[in-house]
Amino acid sequence: MAKFVDRAVLHLQAGNGGHGCASVHREKFKPLGGPDGGNGGNGGDVTLVVDDNVHTLLDFHFRPHAKAGNGRPGQGDNKDGANGDGLELKVPTGTVVLGPDGQVLADLIGPGARYVAAKGGRGGLGNAALASRARKAPGFALLGEPGESTEVVLELKSVADVGLVGFPSAGKSSLVSVLSAARPKIADYPFTTLEPNLGVVTAGAEVFTVADVPGLIPGASQGKGLGLEFLRHIERCSVLVHVIDCATYESGRDPMSDIQALEHELAEYGAGLASDLTSKPRLVVLNKIDVPEARELAEFVRPDIEAAGHQVFCISAVTHEGLSELKFAMAQAVAADRAARPAPVPPRLVVRPKPVDSEEFQVAVDPEVEGGFVVTGARPERWIRQTDFGNEEAVGYLADRLARLGVEEQLAAIGARPGAPVTIADVTFDWEPTTLAGVDVVPTARGTDERISRSDRLGAAERKALHRLRRGLDVEGHTLDEEGTANGG
Repeated sequence: MAKFVDRAVLHLQAGNGGHGCASVHREKFKPLGGPDGGNGGNGGDVTLVVDDNVHTLLDFHFRPHAKAGNGRPGQGDNKDGANGDGLELKVPTGTVVLGPDGQVLADLIGPGARYVAAKGGRGGLGNAALASRARKAPGFALLGEPGESTEVVLELKSVADVGLVGFPSAGKSSLVSVLSAARPKIADYPFTTLEPNLGVVTAGAEVFTVADVPGLIPGASQGKGLGLEFLRHIERCSVLVHVIDCATYESGRDPMSDIQALEHELAEYGAGLASDLTSKPRLVVLNKIDVPEARELAEFVRPDIEAAGHQVFCISAVTHEGLSELKFAMAQAVAADRAARPAPVPPRLVVRPKPVDSEEFQVAVDPEVEGGFVVTGARPERWIRQTDFGNEEAVGYLADRLARLGVEEQLAAIGARPGAPVTIADVTFDWEPTTLAGVDVVPTARGTDERISRSDRLGAAERKALHRLRRGLDVEGHTLDEEGTANGG
């Protein structure tokens, strides 16, 4: 038997971008024909798509991990790598996508609604795309960016017009079964309904859907019983119908107290929602009047319920008494709600240009490293991920990009000293302004940068060795000369 699942946690991994290629065109009598390395392909996205043929989140309950395809690396002869295969996950209409912190990321309603849950990484540029007046034959290429890795929570909120609420064994499932072709499980014990049931009802020219959720009990909005787990399914309903059991033998219960208890739970649950459940139209159904005592009780309390402003219907799901009037009253309330809704606005492409004076990065003092600084921003962090730090020319190109962005100028303005540790993303390096980043590059051997090679500033390892030698500690391969300088390899 198929299992109904209305909540699932997904672990999504988008595809990584392919690396760019560093290649030089070679042919007979033309050994250096210029750079011809192609770009890497983009990684595939993970996209959630609404499909009318999907009605539950069951597939994600058993397969919570999903990964898109990686982009292929570029090749020589200006061959770009292929893009990674995107992954589309089909979800039912009414699916709400939540972040790990509970923030609503998307509300997918209607066939074809889409949401990119994990964005694939961009492919790295090959050296053919990096060639410029200063670098006519770059000896490096950019690395592909990793794809987004995220965790999302999917919650299904049924898209129904009428929601049936009531205590356990009030006859909600029986009412759905006689109003529509739905065949929910019906039994004579509480909490027979363990999952929402949807039925399609036709009344004259109106066609609408009815949702039956598990029975509510006092405290359901605080997690008691099954109500809290399934109350989300009535959030989108246009009309709420209180199904009251007039034949219950439980002491301390009567139709008026049942209605008050249900209204209290709806008000408590709807307090944190954008839509107020207490403002939705109400119908009250006094069920099981085929029992003589229940009929007498229904006729006795009906004037009081109507005086409270509710439209009341006395019915029997067994003998079908009063069902026709109830069905057309539901249709009338649904039609009135549909007419009051604003006309749907077709989606438009919204372009939001970036402000001219917007800051693309921020420089702050590193609270964890003495004398250190932290640079944050989408562009600097992306450039760090694209850089091959085993290639001096690639590091020099990164320094040029940061200088043109204004990072070096901002570091100097905030008080950074030469040799200060600077952290961007997960990479920490010693800031060396003497590399003259941003100036025209003098071509040297491919894969090298003379500005970095000629730096005579001590690195972190040399400074650590010098500090130990001055304290009188032995350091293998190093000695301290007369001027207090560490010698050795």
